Amino acid sequence: MFFEYSTFLLVIFIAYLLGSISSAILVCKMMHLPDPRTQGSNNPGATNVLRIGGKKAAALTLLGDVLKGTIPVLLAKWIGLPQAVIACVAFAAFMGHLYPVFFRFQGGKGVATLLGCLIALNMDVALCWAATWLIVAIISRYSSLASMLASLLAPLYFWYFTGDVAYIVATAGMVLVLIYRHQQNIVDLMAGRERKLGRRVNGGSQ
Repeated sequence: MFFEYSTFLLVIFIAYLLGSISSAILVCKMMHLPDPRTQGSNNPGATNVLRIGGKKAAALTLLGDVLKGTIPVLLAKWIGLPQAVIACVAFAAFMGHLYPVFFRFQGGKGVATLLGCLIALNMDVALCWAATWLIVAIISRYSSLASMLASLLAPLYFWYFTGDVAYIVATAGMVLVLIYRHQQNIVDLMAGRERKLGRRVNGGSQ
């Protein structure tokens, strides 16, 4: 029993460490771009990297952030861990991205990593999330609004497709933290100050 619980905790800890690898900061360093924590929205995420570094840098950042959520969850599934533990692994990877131990706990807002977790947990849910994000983003041109609305619906998508309580609770927890991290975006949206997709910052191109 002790060995079993130790394995659970180890996998959860590894998921947090993987989540703590900041794709945005590493990509910007490799491509000789400004630190995303000091430019644009000061957020080390794909959207801010798009603003300051362009499409290639943003695509690499997005891929890295998605994989941080997908890989540990798939690993947990491959090992055959209980669904409750798999849900904890997803939450740990997500929290690692937001509060990375390798970067003084200064992380992103978790959108891409949340999507990565959803991909590994249930592809139907992930596709619905992506479709919701795309529709809202096309209509509003606000990435933050699209991310928040798509994420708020994710627990409902899990309820519809799986009914798995562990996944619903873990996803709801991630969404609550994600909304908390977007509180300044909410204020800016209400005040009409939020940056739209495609807008250049400090000479960066999309």
